[in-house]
Amino acid sequence: MLKFLICVNNKNYETSLEKWKVYPVVKEEEIEGYVRIIDESGEDYLYPKEYFLPIELPTVVSEKLRKEYLERI
Repeated sequence: MLKFLICVNNKNYETSLEKWKVYPVVKEEEIEGYVRIIDESGEDYLYPKEYFLPIELPTVVSEKLRKEYLERI
C-alpha cells in the first residue's frame, strides 16, 4: 500500500518541496527521522520526517495517485 504525506514545511528545500503538496512515500525510517519521497525533481530523496504529516485520502484519489506515481518509478 502506497502511503502519502503532506508537506507542512519546506525550509531550506524551497525548490525541491512544495508546501501543502501531497507526496508519495518511497521508504520510511531508512535513516531515523527521515522519509524518502519523490520530490519536485521527480526523483526520490530523503527529507526530515518532521516536514510532513500523514494524510488519508479517499480511496478513489489514493488509487489515482498510486497509479500515477507507480508509473513514474
